Amino acid sequence: MTPQVQGIGMTSQRTRGRMVSRLSDQGISNLAVLEVMRKTPRHLFVDEALASRAYDDAALPIGYNQTISQPYIVAKMTELLLEKGPLNKVLEIGTGCGYQTAVLAQLVGKVYTVERLLSLQRNARSHLYDLLIKNISYMHGDGTLGWADYAPYDGILVSAAPPEIPDMLLEQMAIGGVMVIPVGVAGGKQTLQRITRSVGDYKVETLAPVSFVPFLSGKE
Repeated sequence: MTPQVQGIGMTSQRTRGRMVSRLSDQGISNLAVLEVMRKTPRHLFVDEALASRAYDDAALPIGYNQTISQPYIVAKMTELLLEKGPLNKVLEIGTGCGYQTAVLAQLVGKVYTVERLLSLQRNARSHLYDLLIKNISYMHGDGTLGWADYAPYDGILVSAAPPEIPDMLLEQMAIGGVMVIPVGVAGGKQTLQRITRSVGDYKVETLAPVSFVPFLSGKE
């Protein structure tokens, strides 16, 4: 592991350990999730000027009016997705900087990730390549459409908030599949929801208030 990946000082393994202890204190109990977050260098996914804040429990800007979610939200959404059992095929909507992608890919069989902003996707791919994480397929596209070519998915994780859940994503869930998604208007009330699909029905759990960037259609 290179010194940049390993980290020093405020980006060191010891700092990641403190972050994981804090996540445990905040109620994250999935040991596999905690261990992956302990070893994944979050500082690689933020601007070098913000690296000293990479392990704070805070969202940070990554450019293009987007953010990297705070560690607690990444851990919580991942834990909620995996709570009902291991997943083979997961669709991620909103690659962003690639940190959530990196965490997911170390816990599931395969990640299919969609990003509407090509520049962000290119940066994410570069970071994930440096970490030798290879069980990921990437698409530059409109996340509201999902990625039908590889549907159905055992899990779907969405990293931006639509005012309501896109029908195309519901349709791409496998029977027994799980989706974790923030829902609500930008700057207004948003809630984290978990949807479980059964034959002919969807169970919706409303879990906690959250604040995410808006889920936009199209691609750039």
